[in-house]
Amino acid sequence: MFQKLPIAGFPCVHSSGLGAAVIAVPRLKQCCFSHQSSDILSNIGYDSIIQHLNNGRKNCKEFEDFLKERASIEEKYGKDLLNLSRKKPCGQSEINTLKRALDVFKQQVDNVAQYHIQLAQTLREEARKMEEFREKQKLQRKKTELTMDAAHKQKSLQFKKTMDAKKNYEQKCRDKDDAELAVHRNANVVNPKQQEKLFVKLATSKTAVEDSDKAYMQHVNTLDKVREEWQSEHIKACEVLEAQECERINFFRNALWLHVNQLSQQCVTSDSMYEEVRKSLEMCSIEKDIEYFVNQRKTGQTPPAPIVYENFYCPQKNTAPPGKATGPNLGRRGPLPVPSIPDDPDYSLIDNYSLIYQ
Repeated sequence: MFQKLPIAGFPCVHSSGLGAAVIAVPRLKQCCFSHQSSDILSNIGYDSIIQHLNNGRKNCKEFEDFLKERASIEEKYGKDLLNLSRKKPCGQSEINTLKRALDVFKQQVDNVAQYHIQLAQTLREEARKMEEFREKQKLQRKKTELTMDAAHKQKSLQFKKTMDAKKNYEQKCRDKDDAELAVHRNANVVNPKQQEKLFVKLATSKTAVEDSDKAYMQHVNTLDKVREEWQSEHIKACEVLEAQECERINFFRNALWLHVNQLSQQCVTSDSMYEEVRKSLEMCSIEKDIEYFVNQRKTGQTPPAPIVYENFYCPQKNTAPPGKATGPNLGRRGPLPVPSIPDDPDYSLIDNYSLIYQ
């Protein structure tokens, strides 16, 4: 999907600067010897390479965990957004074109939420691929590491045997020197039996020196062969491990690149969904929505008639024009009674302030 680009400081084909490049032989030697030591027992260079590769595996694991955590965040956000879109009312009483725009808005928010949930699944799949890649490299390295461990052990064991043979050889040489010195010191000894013993000891020591010398030389030759074999295995290991490290860096780089592209695509997709909302809002018409409301909720075209004044004591005939309310036409009391003569006992006089008796 992505073009493999040369990484700064590394060959273009498959090398990472750790060990030997597979094609560039001069650089192969330079890298191999840059991870060696003058001490034949030292594995500091190889250990440094292995440590770097272990750190690389750890970095891949950290990115894998990062993807899983980001997937959980995306999934939670998508589900929360989905609940918001489906359960929370948002302008539910709107009508006509604005209602359609709100329906598009709610639908697109729902789509964005679904896309975030899908993105979470995609990120988990990428994390699974990173895990599989780590395990694959681990199995590939295991064979190389076992071979190198065996070469290290053989080299160390042969070095120990060689050093033991050297010590034995040196001791035999000292024994021979002591025997020769003893013969010279006792050259004038009259007892021939003692002289014979000294000569026998000298001859035995010379034989022992020759045998230990041969054994020592044999161990040295064997150690040199073991060292050459270890050197060869070291170069092969550098080739394999460097190619593996280059593969890891390339895979890691592409995985990160893909992850960023997925996030960018998510933004582009969300914007395209929100663009649908903007288009629906452009179709919203204030005049149409008001006209729609008027047509759907109208109650009539006749306004109420004015209220006419009516005297309580002097009811009037209904002279209001047709269609106008005149109020209720209830029966009214008759005219007020005419006062009686002043001496009528039924009424009290103001002057005498009398009361009416029943």
